[in-house]
Amino acid sequence: MSKRNLLLEIGLEELPARFINDSINQLADKVGAWFSNKKIEYSELKMYSTPRRLAVLVTDVAERQEDSHEEAKGPAKKIALAADGTWSKAAQGFTRGQGMTVEDIYFKEINGVEYAHVKKFIEGQDTANLLPEMQSMITGLTFPKNMRWANEELRYVRPIKWLIAMFGNDVIPFSITGVETGNQTRGHRFLGTEFVLSSPDNYEEELLNQYIIADADKRKKAIQTQLENIEQENDWVIPVDEELLDEVTNLVEYPTALYGRFEEEFLEIPEEVLITSMKEHQRYFPVKSKDGELLPYFVTVRNGDHQHLEKVSRGNEKVLRARLADAAFFYKEDQKLAIDDALAKLKNIVYHEDIGTVAEKSSRVRMLANLISERLELDKETQTAVDRTAEISKFDLVTQMVYEFPELQGIMGEKYAMQKGETPAVAKAINEHYMPRNAEDGTADSDAGAVVAISEKLDTICSFFAIGVIPSGSQDPYALRRQATGIVQTLVNKKWSISLELLIGLSLNLITEAGILKRTNEETFQDLSHFFGLRMKHLLQEQGIRYDLIDATLGSGLRDIPGLLDKARVLQEKKDEDGFKESIEALSRVLNIASKAEVVGDINEDLFENEQEKLLYRKFLDAAKQEEEGIAAEAFYQLLESLKGEINNYFEHTMVMADKLDVRENRLNQMAMLASLITKFAKVNDINVK
Repeated sequence: MSKRNLLLEIGLEELPARFINDSINQLADKVGAWFSNKKIEYSELKMYSTPRRLAVLVTDVAERQEDSHEEAKGPAKKIALAADGTWSKAAQGFTRGQGMTVEDIYFKEINGVEYAHVKKFIEGQDTANLLPEMQSMITGLTFPKNMRWANEELRYVRPIKWLIAMFGNDVIPFSITGVETGNQTRGHRFLGTEFVLSSPDNYEEELLNQYIIADADKRKKAIQTQLENIEQENDWVIPVDEELLDEVTNLVEYPTALYGRFEEEFLEIPEEVLITSMKEHQRYFPVKSKDGELLPYFVTVRNGDHQHLEKVSRGNEKVLRARLADAAFFYKEDQKLAIDDALAKLKNIVYHEDIGTVAEKSSRVRMLANLISERLELDKETQTAVDRTAEISKFDLVTQMVYEFPELQGIMGEKYAMQKGETPAVAKAINEHYMPRNAEDGTADSDAGAVVAISEKLDTICSFFAIGVIPSGSQDPYALRRQATGIVQTLVNKKWSISLELLIGLSLNLITEAGILKRTNEETFQDLSHFFGLRMKHLLQEQGIRYDLIDATLGSGLRDIPGLLDKARVLQEKKDEDGFKESIEALSRVLNIASKAEVVGDINEDLFENEQEKLLYRKFLDAAKQEEEGIAAEAFYQLLESLKGEINNYFEHTMVMADKLDVRENRLNQMAMLASLITKFAKVNDINVK
């Protein structure tokens, strides 16, 4: 069977750089899935993307679908056959709908019931006749933001300017928003021309002749190589931020790296400000010395060739100079602002209309942070740092620098706090209380920063749950999931065994006192517990813990978070060991029968009727004492495992549901107490040991 290459290219007005990677991946997935569903063979699918095009090249596409046989299921036998053994109307209608006759029917048993089936031969169609369906792959792409243009109904990321759809040298006919498919594409906006593509086979090469590097990976590699050359020529170090590199790659079609400089006097501004201004506003790469010192240079990537680079450099220098002059002015003006004056301004900034001002939120965070530091029994010096950090943590929000560069909140807070005479511990904690800022960021290192980070995030989450704003599906506008994960990660990294349920309760109490709660406290608490439980479940899944072991571990409640992680790891390690099944079955038996205890009371040893009751009770008392004194997860598991013999002997010689009421209740109490100890480790009866 002969084969041809297929090219699909969408020509657009310049796409936002941050949309491109997802968009081309979507298109490639849709095209690949279509070929698979249609049973059309091909060799390889290549992706191409630039700011003005999304394209896929599919090589060695078969000219015809594969022939296939399909099995269709029809009515049950008792419906397909009438009482006299003739075919019913249901059977006749079924076969007619499949293009077959009742003679083709055979019966096949499914779950004990026989059903009518037919096998039908489907002859493959010519690929060329099916390819116009690819129109729906283009219109079916989704984007974070869409627009409409002219009188068109289609909402799309940007207006479609041209379309290429070629199967070999033949054009696949369809149109979108009045744009007809063809074989004509466009080169570089300034260096190239509009031209007719001779064949899909030469797509990449012919675009390169028009100053387009269509392969994004090759474009990225070209930029990296040019940056390395500039480093070597000037004995510099150019720190490459991967996110910035990806963005720049999607901003240009023909990259040429060049550098410029700025006045040394700007180096008096904090380094973070200079780098942020270069990166966020201009998409420039900063330059450092071999010793890591920021130098008065920058590197940018031009969308064009090497012609007149000196003019391009001067133009970029002029733009950056204006940016840095503004930053210098903001930095100078911020020096005049006293912390107390900044805090007063927070009273006029509304955090959320149903939650209150930033000042009111900060006040709650301060109270919560102090409650947490007391329960953690931190030293007095750290508690003082916690209190001061929580009090002033948001003062930099009203500075001109953070207003201009919001991503510097906390960073500028640390620098300004040091300038205003705050202690290094407080200044550092102001910066750290935003951590982790994203998935790649770490957690706060200092105890003061960690306490305030937990308090601030917890107040945010609990406040929104209190007013009924709860993440659902992909909707999480206030990033509550990320903040909850940050709390969990901080507790784990600090190895703080303070109960998360306690923390939620403390925060909810403060929110209730502030008059924010719009739901019942109990309902809100349950929703929050479930929400944090899902975060823990996700964390344990990332650790490779088996699903039922996760459920068992979380069944013990959200108390000691680092301990929960340790217990889950222990179960994961032990699950394949000899004796694990027998131990879990013995412990589960206790939990199952303990569920029948209506009210748990004290144990009356005088009501014990056999030696097995006494032995199990003594063993329980010893185990409970060890757990109370504090015990690692591994040792806790071994302690519970050591109860297996006494538990089995107990059940072999003891009828828990005795006829005598007082004996029965005493035995149920004993089971309930033992179950309480077991579930402190895990709800083991959720573990699958079959």
